[in-house]
Amino acid sequence: MNHFWRVPVLLGRTFSTSSRHLRNKVPEAQKLFQEASGLPVHIKGGVVDVLLYRATMTLTIAGSCYSIYWLLVAAMPHKKT
Repeated sequence: MNHFWRVPVLLGRTFSTSSRHLRNKVPEAQKLFQEASGLPVHIKGGVVDVLLYRATMTLTIAGSCYSIYWLLVAAMPHKKT
């Protein structure tokens, strides 16, 4: 029964050693976003950021319009036949 305390230690070692192979990209991203290029932040990341921004805005506007439509439908009195 004394072996159960070793499991978290072994798992911690496995995850900590595997993360050493990753390279820290934060300084590069900081340089990119802090340079004064005159572009808005959502465009500085490139084409992928522009597409993500436009998709997010499209879904937000479409969802808002859809919600307003159903609120208006719910606010109208129903016809009794």
